Amino acid sequence: MAQAAPIGEILAAYFRENGMEQQMLGDLLVEKWPEIMGPQVARLTGNIEIKEQVLYVQIRSAALKQQLFECRTALIKKLNESIGAKVIEDIRLR
Repeated sequence: MAQAAPIGEILAAYFRENGMEQQMLGDLLVEKWPEIMGPQVARLTGNIEIKEQVLYVQIRSAALKQQLFECRTALIKKLNESIGAKVIEDIRLR
């Protein structure tokens, strides 16, 4: 008798096959932003969205904006690793 696959694997395959995986992972990344970035950064950011693998983040602090801009490449890597997939390729700070 074949062993049944876990529901998570079945859903992941369904989303992947129907082109919905990237959107789902992007939504998860936005939801987890405060957890990934920490409470101090989360308080100074808002209006986070992903469009065509570009993360757009509104920054309420010029100092934070500069700091995030300077470590953009490392931040992209950290965010993608936190989700376990390449969800974003670039970040635009507003």
